[in-house]
Amino acid sequence: MAGHGNVHEMPPLMGAEDFSYMLESHPGAFIFCGDSAGLHHPAYNFNDEAIVYGTSYFIKIVENAMAA
Repeated sequence: MAGHGNVHEMPPLMGAEDFSYMLESHPGAFIFCGDSAGLHHPAYNFNDEAIVYGTSYFIKIVENAMAA
């Protein structure tokens, strides 16, 4: 959806998210969209151009689940 040149693996990251508890029981991924301050930082600026990629990602998840 984003193209191989736009997908990068990141080294492990220490954060303060409870998402890791969900990943212990369900497969998943944490997705970063662009370079900005952290999500809860006052300088955070959501990249509106990423919306099309995010919605496409979730649509593909639903399509795959419905096909199974």
